[in-house]
Amino acid sequence: MALDLAWVLVFALTGRLSHGEGPNPLGIMVTAWPFVVALVGTPVALIGMKRPTDELLNGLFVWLGTVVFGMWIRATTGAGVQPSFVVVAAVFLAAGLLGWRLIAARIARTSLERES
Repeated sequence: MALDLAWVLVFALTGRLSHGEGPNPLGIMVTAWPFVVALVGTPVALIGMKRPTDELLNGLFVWLGTVVFGMWIRATTGAGVQPSFVVVAAVFLAAGLLGWRLIAARIARTSLERES
């Protein structure tokens, strides 16, 4: 969860900087909060179903939940959800939320191969 949360904050910071806004902590939180809420809710649901959140397949649910519910929260609170933003957010969040899980899966697979 810590890696996922850090990536969402990097996403918010990167977005703000790319639009000429400063790295103001309050501004970052204003940008990030819909995705943080969505990010926290999705793994909680997975944990409730007794599904580990660090596995790649479950990471897909974390990523989709973060993007879909984050965008839904933004839309219902009057924030922008332009198609280009949705695409950029989905790609950026996939890189981080799925990236570390891919690396972990590769390390686990390599470790198993060495043991056998």
